[in-house]
This record gives sequence, C-alpha cells and structure tokens, in this order.
Amino acid sequence: MPVHTFSTPAPAAVLCGVAGWVPPRVVTNDELAERLDTDDTWIRTRTGIRRRHVAEPGQATSDLAVEAGRLALRNAGFDPAGTDSVGTDPVDAVIVTTTTPDRPCPATAPAVAARLGLGRAAAFDVGAVCTGFVYGLATAAGLIASRVATRVLLIGADTYSTIVDPLDRANAIIFGDGAGAVVLRAGHADEPGAVGHFDLGSDGTHEDLIMIAAGGSRRRSAAGEPTRAERHFAMRGNEVYRHAVTRMAESARATLAGAGWKADDVDHFVPHQANLRILHSVADDLGLPRERCVANVDAVGNTGAASIPLALADTAARSAIRPGDRLLLTAFGGGLTWGSCLLTWPELPPPAAPHDPLVPHDTREDTPS
Repeated sequence: MPVHTFSTPAPAAVLCGVAGWVPPRVVTNDELAERLDTDDTWIRTRTGIRRRHVAEPGQATSDLAVEAGRLALRNAGFDPAGTDSVGTDPVDAVIVTTTTPDRPCPATAPAVAARLGLGRAAAFDVGAVCTGFVYGLATAAGLIASRVATRVLLIGADTYSTIVDPLDRANAIIFGDGAGAVVLRAGHADEPGAVGHFDLGSDGTHEDLIMIAAGGSRRRSAAGEPTRAERHFAMRGNEVYRHAVTRMAESARATLAGAGWKADDVDHFVPHQANLRILHSVADDLGLPRERCVANVDAVGNTGAASIPLALADTAARSAIRPGDRLLLTAFGGGLTWGSCLLTWPELPPPAAPHDPLVPHDTREDTPS
C-alpha cells in the first residue's frame, strides 16, 4: 500500500464563527412548582437554575439546529443563503451532536444541511450525550487535519423536553432545550482560534447511570411493551455527580498538561453546564477561581450537547470574552463519556444574544458546595 506524505504540516481547526439559539418559551421554577412537589428555592439551592427554555409542540431538534447553524454561518461571514462573497458553499461538512435526534433513522445532520442550503456537504450525527460537542470538535478537527474538509459547521442541539418525563421531579427541573454552533476552518495551530490538545475518554461499565432504556434495539428485541419509565430519560443523580466532578477534573488536567499550561494560564473555564454545583466543584478541584468559570446554566438549564457552544455564544454576546483569552473546555455525559480541549479566542463579531438579554445572569453561590 503506498504511503502518502504531505510537504506541509496538517492544518489545524480554527474557530471562525459562533452562535446560539433557544426557543422563545421560558419555563420558570415557579411554573414547574405548580406541577411538581418543589419550589423555586429548592431548585435554585440544588442546581443554580432559575429558568430554562422549552421547545413548542411540534418543534424538533433540527429546528433548533438550523437556527443556531444559520446564525453561526452569518457570524463567520456567510450570508443566510449559505454562500460566501464569491458564491461558493461555506462548509464541506455538517456535524450535529445530539441525544435527541428527530428520528432514530436517518441522522438529523443531512436534513439540517439541506435546510441551510449547504449543497452536498457531508453530514452526520455524533452521539456522546453531554460530551457530544467536545467529541464533535475533535471529529471536525480530524476532518480538517486529514484535509477531508476545509470548513466544518458543528452544531450541538438537544430538546430534552421530548425525553424527560414532565412529572419526574429529579430531572424535569434540570434540563432545557437549545442549540449552539461553531464554524471551523483550516488554519495554523499557532493562530488565535485554533482548537487543540484534546483529551477524550469513556467508561461503558457505567452505561446505566444515564440512560433511556427503550427506543433502541436492546429493548425492542425484548418481549413486552416498554414501561413509561423506560421511555423517558433516567439518571442516578448522586453517582453521576461524583463521576462528573472526577472525570471532568482529570480530563481537564490531562489537557492542560498536554499543552504545558497551568491552571493560572486559563482565562475562562467553560464546562458543560450540568448544574452550578458541579461547575464550581470542578473549578475548585482544578484550583481555578470561580469567577473564571463561564456559567449560564441559571438562565437556560442543562441543554446537553448544546451547553458549551451556548455558553460560548452567550459569553461572546455579552463581550465578556476578548481576543487572545485562553479557554479550557470540558464536558461529561452518558456513556459514560468525557472530554476536554483548549482554545485561544479569535477576533469575531459579537454574535446575537442566544436568549433575552434583559434577564441578567446570576451565578451567586446560593448552592451548597
């Protein structure tokens, strides 16, 4: 078999656009308290969440993904029709990371690409639950490094309201719906926006900690109809908490070590927005001041694969992040899966605010550590 060599180093994936989008409908803690045995104080104390956005009936994950993708393309300098200034297709590949695809078959990404007018771009889904966006970044970086693609649209989108039992007190308070997207282009590893120094991992021996039992071949091949509980999202919260803090901190340290960074070199820590207690616990474990921890979970809840790009878009929209700032991204999700990567923020136009800018974030420490 011939060996192919290249005279130049492999290109790096460079961030050149970012955006987020959430459905207009807001569900406050008080609204949840009307149907659940809880109240605003109880929810805020345990999660730090005050409100979340929820898709309307009939609104699917692809609808959210298209909105975020369109905004990210515009932020990267492409018009809404999906072409650049010389009329060429803006991206070669579209990746959608999600736990809530429109259907088990086919993947959601091809429909999203078609609705965005992206021609015949390669399109596929990545499933790593809440770690999906970091896995998607690594996948996009691989496509660019191997020269399969020169520009990639990566979207994290989830509609957890479609899989969480609305009467499940433990989980209904945590999750929200949303989508976040980034555009990546081929560039140099030493330029602002370059994504790199990944750490990815999994432990399938704990697959039962975060699960939807029905809907796939495992349950469909068994006798009998699935129960209501099997049809909905289930999570063993206390065990997930411990694994999340440990795995995210370990992964973040491995990523920092690979790049030769120390915790003090990090300007913004951007974790998966699971809940405020987990975010602060991981920051504490890493020795990072909590004020460096990017958090918008109070306003949107846990949005799964969308949480990191939504947090990035939200922070950029509020001009709370500047070119040259050094970012550490880390996530944890079902599988179990986890992953981290580093990024130096590039010069970008401020994206549109993903949600109502009149509602300020409040990440005060009103949760126990």
